Amino acid sequence: MANNSTTNILSFSLIGFTLIALTYLLGYTIGQSDFSSLISYYSVFFLIYVAAFYFSKTDRTIWYFVGLGILLRFILVFAFPNLSDDIYRFIWDGRLINNGINPFNHLPTYFLETENAVPGITQDLFDKLNSPEYFTIYPPLSQAMFSLACWIAPDSYYGSALVMKTIMFLFECGSIVLIVKLLQHFKLPLKNVLIYALNPLIILEITGNLHFEGAMVFFLLLAVWLLVKKRNILSAIAFAMSIVSKLLPLMLLPFLIKRLGWKKSFQYFAILGATLLICFSPLLNQTFINNFSNSLDLYFQKFEFNASIYYSLRWLGTQIWGYNMIHFFGPALALIVLVSISWKAHKDEKVNFNTLFEMFLFSICTYLFLATTIHPWYVSLPLIFSLFTRFRFPVLWSGLIMLTYINYSYGDYFENLWMVGLEYSAVFGMLFYEIRTSKQESKLLNE
Repeated sequence: MANNSTTNILSFSLIGFTLIALTYLLGYTIGQSDFSSLISYYSVFFLIYVAAFYFSKTDRTIWYFVGLGILLRFILVFAFPNLSDDIYRFIWDGRLINNGINPFNHLPTYFLETENAVPGITQDLFDKLNSPEYFTIYPPLSQAMFSLACWIAPDSYYGSALVMKTIMFLFECGSIVLIVKLLQHFKLPLKNVLIYALNPLIILEITGNLHFEGAMVFFLLLAVWLLVKKRNILSAIAFAMSIVSKLLPLMLLPFLIKRLGWKKSFQYFAILGATLLICFSPLLNQTFINNFSNSLDLYFQKFEFNASIYYSLRWLGTQIWGYNMIHFFGPALALIVLVSISWKAHKDEKVNFNTLFEMFLFSICTYLFLATTIHPWYVSLPLIFSLFTRFRFPVLWSGLIMLTYINYSYGDYFENLWMVGLEYSAVFGMLFYEIRTSKQESKLLNE
C-alpha cells in the first residue's frame, strides 16, 4: 500500500510539474505567430487534461486537479496577453471613460486629431489596436473593468492588464465553485468540474489572454444557481450582469419562460430589463445606439473567421453569383438562429431545470454553427453547458479550435481552410455520433 501511495504521489507531482511548465511556456514564451510551439505544447496539455478526467476516480484526485487548474490560472495572471491584442482596445476604452468620454461616441482616429487630444490616448496605443476603423463593441460591465484597471494603473499597459486579469482570475474561481454546487444539486458526477477547471483552452484564453467570457460564464452560472434555489430576483440581476459582460446570454432567455411560468417570467424579465437599463444608462445616448448597432451590423456582414456552415454557403454563393454574399448570408443566418431558438423553446416539453443546460447547449451551438466568426474563446459557453449534459463534443472542439492559430503563422494573415475543415469534420462527426447514441439509449429506456 505504501508503495502504491508513493507511486501515486510521484505520478501526480509529475503531472502537476508538467502542466505548470506547459502553462508557463504557453503564457510567457510564445507569440501569436509561433504556431508550431503553440500547437505542440497545447496538444500535450490537452492529452494530459483528457487523461486526468478519465482516470480521476476519487474525490481526492478530482480536488487535486481542481486545485491545479486554479494554480495554473494564477500563474497566468502575471503574464501579459501574448495571443491576443484585444487588451489594447480595453485600455483605450478605459482611458477614455476615465477622461469622462463615452468610448462609443467616436472612432479611435477622432482622438488623434490635435483638437481632440485626450491624456493617455496616444499614437503608440492607437498603433496597437487591431480594429481602429470600428467602434467599440464591449458592453457596460466590461467597460467598467477597463475603467477600473486604467484608474489603478493609468500609465502602464502591463499594470492595467494585471488588474483585469486579477479580476478575471477571481471570476474563474467563482465559476469553479458554482460548477461544483450545480453538479451536486443536479446529482451529476463531481469529476465533470474538471471539464472546465482543467481545460487548457479556458485556462489559456480566459485568464491568460483576458477574454471576458470568464465574467459572462460566472454570472450565468450564478443566475442558474440562484434560480434553482428559487431566488428569482437575485437570479434576474445576475443574468443581466452576464449579458452586460457579453451579449450572448440574451439568446438563452426563451428557455426560462416555460420553466418559470408566464407570471414569474414577466417579473423575472422586468427585473432583468431594469438592471440592464441601469447598467447601460451611463453610456446610453443616440450616438451609442447608432454606433453600437452599426458595430453589430458589421460583425454579421463583414467579419469572417473559422466559420462552418457559413463558409459552405459562401463558397456556394461565389459559384452562383461570382462574389462573397456575406451581406446577405450573415443577417439571414442570424435570423435562422433567432427562429430556431424560439421554435425550440416553444416545442420544449421537458420544462424542468435538469434539462436547462441541454437547451442552453442547443441554443449556443445553433448560433456558433451558423455564425460568420468563431474565435477559440467562443467555445467556453458550449463547454460549460456540456458538463451538465451527456454531450462531450465541445471538449473535442476546445482541442481542435486551437488549430486556427496557424492563420497567424504566415507572413501575411491567411486563413487555412484545411484546418477549418479538419476541425468541423471532427466536431460534427462526434456531435452526430452522440446524438445517435443518445437517441438509442432513450429508445432502450422507453421499451
